[in-house]
Amino acid sequence: MSRRRLPNGSWRDSTLTDEQIVGRVIEGDSAMFEIVVRRHQQRIYRTVRAILKNESEVEDVMQQAYLSAYSHLRDFAGASQFSTWLLRIAINEALARVRALGRGDNFDAHPEAEPVIPEHADPERQASAQELLIHAEAAVDELPGIYRIVLVLREIEGLTTAETADCLGVSEEVVKVRLHRARILLRESFAARIQANPKDFFRFAAPRCDRMIEMLYARLTAT
Repeated sequence: MSRRRLPNGSWRDSTLTDEQIVGRVIEGDSAMFEIVVRRHQQRIYRTVRAILKNESEVEDVMQQAYLSAYSHLRDFAGASQFSTWLLRIAINEALARVRALGRGDNFDAHPEAEPVIPEHADPERQASAQELLIHAEAAVDELPGIYRIVLVLREIEGLTTAETADCLGVSEEVVKVRLHRARILLRESFAARIQANPKDFFRFAAPRCDRMIEMLYARLTAT
């Protein structure tokens, strides 16, 4: 891969679609890949984090996902949106890491069992908006994996039921059931209290993105 990088901030000005950028990268303009990395880094981060729940693993898995996507760009057939294709790669990388680490969070479980409703939070406890946000993020982390990933994709990232099903390799009905049960798990504790915007959950700040892209390019140029 060429060592050339895009000028700082120029990726924001791109009006090219993901598919057009992929075409440019395949033709040899490898620096353009940074545009799709930055364009989708927030969604990829939230999704990978929803699976791993471990910040020390997240960035490495994100890099692996981008490396895998870059090396298989010619395999992108356009049957789905590039963003969905990329997200599916990231999910697979994250699930592979979970399995390799032997963690107990079972993303292959069936959704038949009714979820356990968490205990009510003390209604007398008052917290700032930031504290509520931290509390809400912790509650999302505590969801069983099969519900957590669906909640993040549907409610935070705004994917459709069909897109979520495509990314996870399950039916749309399964997505609907898991989302419904995820909402049940959260509703009792937070519906009456939380005011934070879910879009603010699990932010992947710009400095982290810059650092990750530097590391990503270093790994790409080494191959």
